[in-house]
Amino acid sequence: MADIIQLLPDHVANQIAAGEVVQRPASVVKELLENSIDAGATSIKLVIKDSGKTLIQVIDNGKGMSATDARLSFERHATSKIRSAEDLFSLNTKGFRGEALASIAAIAHVELKTKQDQDELGTIIEIEGSEIKNQEVTVTPTGTSLCVKHLFFNIPARRNFLKSNNVELRHIVDEFQRVALAHPDLEFLMYHNGSESFNLPKSNYRQRVVNIFGNKTNEKLVPVEEETEVLKISGFVGKPEFAKRTRNEQFFFVNNRFIKSAYLNHAINSAFDGLVKDGSHPSYFLNLTVDPKSIDINIHPTKTEIKFDDEHTLYAILRSAVKHSLGQFNIAPVLDFDRDNNLDTPYNFETKSAPTPTVEVDRSFNPFREDKSLSRSNGSTSSYKKEPAAQWESLYVGLESKGTKTENDFSEVRFESEPENTSLFNGDKQIENKQTTYQLHNKYIISTIKSGMMILDQHRSHQRVLYEGLLKHLTVKESVSQQLLFPLSLEFSTSEMDILTKLKVDLEHTGFVFLSFSEEKIEITGVPVNVPESEVSIILEQLISDVEQEVPDSHFSATDLLAKSMAKSLAIKTGQSLSRFEQEHLVNSLFACKEPTVSPTNKVTFITMSVDDFDKKFI
Repeated sequence: MADIIQLLPDHVANQIAAGEVVQRPASVVKELLENSIDAGATSIKLVIKDSGKTLIQVIDNGKGMSATDARLSFERHATSKIRSAEDLFSLNTKGFRGEALASIAAIAHVELKTKQDQDELGTIIEIEGSEIKNQEVTVTPTGTSLCVKHLFFNIPARRNFLKSNNVELRHIVDEFQRVALAHPDLEFLMYHNGSESFNLPKSNYRQRVVNIFGNKTNEKLVPVEEETEVLKISGFVGKPEFAKRTRNEQFFFVNNRFIKSAYLNHAINSAFDGLVKDGSHPSYFLNLTVDPKSIDINIHPTKTEIKFDDEHTLYAILRSAVKHSLGQFNIAPVLDFDRDNNLDTPYNFETKSAPTPTVEVDRSFNPFREDKSLSRSNGSTSSYKKEPAAQWESLYVGLESKGTKTENDFSEVRFESEPENTSLFNGDKQIENKQTTYQLHNKYIISTIKSGMMILDQHRSHQRVLYEGLLKHLTVKESVSQQLLFPLSLEFSTSEMDILTKLKVDLEHTGFVFLSFSEEKIEITGVPVNVPESEVSIILEQLISDVEQEVPDSHFSATDLLAKSMAKSLAIKTGQSLSRFEQEHLVNSLFACKEPTVSPTNKVTFITMSVDDFDKKFI
């Protein structure tokens, strides 16, 4: 039998490796930014065109590379950070596997310009699909500039799986923010299609957070500081009243590397237990410093997950540190057993006794005397004379002097009554206002039908009713607004404002009226009918969360998602008591919908039980 196992060509192996390293343009941005940081750069510029599909360029002022290193950097498993297997357990750099540049060069057009400080001329290398097209000397500033053009040009199937430009840009911004937050001592700039998106100068950590997420973030932050032999914690958590429905402002950094950890996130949530509403998520920007030997970074291709030696200890320390900070800054209620000295008895009064109160009574006081004098305890006297009461008969004098008799007044009063409608058959009495619906546990509505009984989920049913109504307004572009007495001002981060800007027209079709739309703040003067003013911020936050999670690609799906999100926010909640009229109206409105059987999220809205089903229960 012939041998069937063979070695893959290098360009095929690189394309397979690219599947792990490069999932989308944001993956390239992450790898290139981390390489610039490892090169010792103090200023890093990111240039994006068409959300990274056309161009991704990273320019830094790092130490650069020689001509040999520049050529060798595109080989597989070529790295300057690892010398032996033991180095894997003491990593202090970002990239270390040596697969990033080789994988990127296999699926894109790459142009590298680099120069070291001591050299007069630099090197330029042009690669297309792992094939080196050109290498020569060039004039370039100290540092490195790497352009990645036409990503996935030779893998059209992967390119077709990319999302819309808005979605891909959102992922790029997320990666840029993570790297920028981890290194506030470096300068970062980002440009998209020629316009400046971020300009982050060197600053402290608090200022970096404010520069990225808006000026209002400053008042939300509570500092967290803790240092032990195992773990050092520094950073900030958000105040409970500013908890959001999205997880956009949750960042863990371990040794200046962004990670995702559901276990450590649970520690934060337990520290906020009882302080935030259900469905809301607290914000946090925490830097954890641990011994590099106690963690394993190389367990995930994107290096966003880390394995800790002792997670239980880190959990306990992190939870107590956050809880302590919330109590220290009077955010969470605490028991303070320290005595306030201001409440102590002064020294001069310790031996003195309190005076005994005395009660003096004037035994000669008689309120029924016409003339009397009152003597008070301070010695002063005052007298008054009681006026004689008028005869009570005088109160009724003149009532009959107007020439009309009182008994005739009431005799002229007439009452109108509707004629009584009797049934054609005396035995069949009509029963008015007969109740046909009942509410069970403030969650379900029970209605009788001819074959038996129907049970509706009030939350899902109302979602369907609102969804079809909102979708109609969005499609027809006609809506009714109720004006607010005073404009409502709301502030959002830069990324959240981008989402709201794209949905502004659709929001106006639902009934929102915007007075202004700035970079970080919006002013609302009108809201849809039946939307309370207090619910506007919750609706918009829920909308932002849904857009980020479901990432719609087309305009139709964005409109559909807007209707779903608003219906979910405005629908009757479980636990809300409904009157009989409201119950009947909800039932009638549901069955007036085009699809009454399922909610907007394709969940069942009602079930039916026939009389036969009940009979079987009693067998």
